[in-house]
Amino acid sequence: MSMMGNGGPSVLAEGSVNEKGEHARLASFVGAMAISDLVKSTLGPKGMDKILMSMGRGNHVTVTNDGATILKSIYVDNAAAKVLVDISKAQDDEVGDGTTSVVVFAGELLRQAEQLINQKVHPMTIIQGFREACTVAKAALEASAMDHAGDEERFRLDLMNIARTTLSSKILTHDKDHFAKLAVEAVMRLKGSGNLEMIQLIQKCGGSLKDSFLDEGFILDKKFNVGHPKRIENCKILIANTPMDTDKIKIYGARVRVDSMAKVGEIEAAEKQKMANKCNKIAAHGCNLFINRQLIYNYPEQLLSNQGVASIEHADFDGVERLALVTGGEICSTFDDPTGNVLGTCELVQEIMIGEDKLIKFSGVAKGEACTIVLRGASSHVLCEAERSLHDALCVLTSTVKDSRIVYGGGCPEMIMSRAVEELAAKTPGKRSLAMECFAKALRMIPTIICDNAGLDSSEIVSQLKAHHADGAVTNKMGIDIMTGSTGDMEMRGITECFRVKQQILLSGTEAAEMIIRVDDIIKCVPRQREQ
Repeated sequence: MSMMGNGGPSVLAEGSVNEKGEHARLASFVGAMAISDLVKSTLGPKGMDKILMSMGRGNHVTVTNDGATILKSIYVDNAAAKVLVDISKAQDDEVGDGTTSVVVFAGELLRQAEQLINQKVHPMTIIQGFREACTVAKAALEASAMDHAGDEERFRLDLMNIARTTLSSKILTHDKDHFAKLAVEAVMRLKGSGNLEMIQLIQKCGGSLKDSFLDEGFILDKKFNVGHPKRIENCKILIANTPMDTDKIKIYGARVRVDSMAKVGEIEAAEKQKMANKCNKIAAHGCNLFINRQLIYNYPEQLLSNQGVASIEHADFDGVERLALVTGGEICSTFDDPTGNVLGTCELVQEIMIGEDKLIKFSGVAKGEACTIVLRGASSHVLCEAERSLHDALCVLTSTVKDSRIVYGGGCPEMIMSRAVEELAAKTPGKRSLAMECFAKALRMIPTIICDNAGLDSSEIVSQLKAHHADGAVTNKMGIDIMTGSTGDMEMRGITECFRVKQQILLSGTEAAEMIIRVDDIIKCVPRQREQ
C-alpha cells in the first residue's frame, strides 16, 4: 500500500491517478469549457462549418456545423467533456435541434460558476441558485409561449417559420423556403403520428439543391432484374430475408466423396429440386413481386419468373424494413405456411429515372402518409450535410406537432428568461443571488455569441435588447435581426422556434452544469496491462 502526499495510505492500485479538490474541479471546468468553445463558432445563422477527417481507411471527410455530429465524431479524454457530448446526443435524440446551443449554454454556466468558486462561494450554494433560477426561467419561457393549434392555417405558417429558422443555420439556408415547404408537407402527411420512419431521404448526386423534390409513396434504390416487367399494377409483395443462392452444403470443412460423376449429378439435381420446392412455396403465397434482402441466383429467379413472380434482389436492410412498414407487410424467412406470412400491398410499382440512376417507385402504398424526399446536390459531402440539416428540421417539426407551443427566436426567449432571473436575484438575499445573476449572464451569452459569429457588435446589440425587454410586458418580441445587423421584431421577421427545443436546452444545460460543479474528486483507473 503506497503513501499519498498528505501522509494517508492510498487504497488505489499503483498507476492510478487521483485528483482532489480544486485540481479536480479545475480539470472538469477546463475540459467542459474547451468542448463549448469548440462548437461555439458554429452557433447561429452565420455560424462556421468544421471539417472532420477520420484517421481510418480512406480518410473519410465530413463537412458540418451540426453540434451533435461534431461532438460524436471527436475523441474526448476529459470526463466532464464527455458529459457535454452526452447531453448534445440526448438533445439530438429528444428534439433534433439545439445541439450546439445546449453545449454552449452549459459551458457558459460553468464559466460563470468558476468565477464564483474563485470568490469562495460554495459549489452547493451555486447549484441551489442555479436551480431556483432555472425554475423561474422555465416559468418565464412558458408564459412567453404561444399556441395556434386551433387555427390550421396559422399553425401551418408557424411550422413553415420554424422550418425556415431551423434551416437558417444550415447548408440549406439559401434554399430554405423550398426545403421548409418540403419538410412541412412531409410532416403534415404523417397526420400527427410523428413516425419519421415513414419519411425516407434519398441522396442522388447531380443537379443542384433546388432540384430536390418530395415524392408520394416509397422509392427503393434498386432496379428490376433482367427480363422482368418494369411496371406492375395491383401488386402483392412478399418481403423476405432468405438465402436464394444454390443450397450447397455449407458446413465448414465438410467434404462429400463419390465414386462416379453420376453421383455428383444426383447431388446437383437434389440441390436444384430443393430450390425449386422453395420457389414453389414462395409462388404459393399468391404474390406477384418478391423482394429479398439477400442475393437471388439465376436459377431461382428463372423459376419465379416462369410462375409470374417478378423479383428484386439485395435490397438494403433499412430499405426492406421501411418498405415492410409502408406496404403493411412483414419480413419473412420461412415459406411453409402461406397463411402465416403477411403480404404487402401497393397499387403500382414502376421503374423511374432520377438523374442517370434507375430506381423503383411504389405508389399507392397501404400507409398513405409514406413519402420520399429525393435530395440532389453537387457532391456527396453537400448531400450528407443537406440530409442532416433536413432531418433536424423534420425532427423539430414533429416535436412541434406533438407540442404545438412556439416561442420567438433570435435571442428573444433568452432575454425574457434572463430578465426574469435578474428580477428574482434582486429579491433574493445571500450568496444565492450571485449564482442567479451568473445564470442570467450565461443566458445572455447565447445572443452575444450569435452576434459575434455574424461579425456584429454584440455589446451594443445585446444592451439594446436588454433595454427593449426591460420596457414592459412579457410578450416582448424583440430579438436579433442578423440580416440588418440590429434588433428587430421577431414576429414581423417570421423568426419562431419550437418551445420544446428551448425548454430542453434550458433543462439539459442546467443539469449538466450542476453535475460538473458537484465534482471534487477524479479517479482514473490503471490501464489494463496486456498479458505477455
